[in-house]
Amino acid sequence: MAKETPSSSSMVRKQELEEEEEEEEELMLYGACSGWVEARTSCEHLNSLASDLSHIPTPHTPCYRSASFTLLILSIAQIVANLILRCQHPAENWLCLCCKDVFCSRFVNKHMLQHYQQRNHCLALSYSDLSVWCFSCDAYLDVQAITQLRPVYEIAHLLKFGEAPPFRTMECLQVSSSQAGS
Repeated sequence: MAKETPSSSSMVRKQELEEEEEEEEELMLYGACSGWVEARTSCEHLNSLASDLSHIPTPHTPCYRSASFTLLILSIAQIVANLILRCQHPAENWLCLCCKDVFCSRFVNKHMLQHYQQRNHCLALSYSDLSVWCFSCDAYLDVQAITQLRPVYEIAHLLKFGEAPPFRTMECLQVSSSQAGS
């Protein structure tokens, strides 16, 4: 019996399958198929950031909804009513980066979303994973690439984990942003 040699069409098909497998592995590695999205490296709404983000509430701060700390003249009855009516949800909270109030997420009572809709405060930091979301851009923002966000991210990381966050080097940031452009 003669030895069979693979036909050129089966070799081509094998190579195609290997390439498809490599593409699938790359997609899984970089997040496609898993719901991962590329964070934006710029945002036109950064001018709405609070002027002093070096003093922020701790990650364990409950939702502030219904409380207004900007009103200075409140009767005792109004203050008590505000305290009773507060959401106070302890988890899944977001820090408004425009006014520094804390609100619960869309998965709880949607108070951060309502705050954005009512006050147009579009920038928020999640105390769950320390990601930053821009409601106006409808996108996550890369806190390591956007220098204006680095200080508040670093403080939130220190408050949550007790240590400074690891930052990517500028070379990594330039490579990733050039890859995103191609």
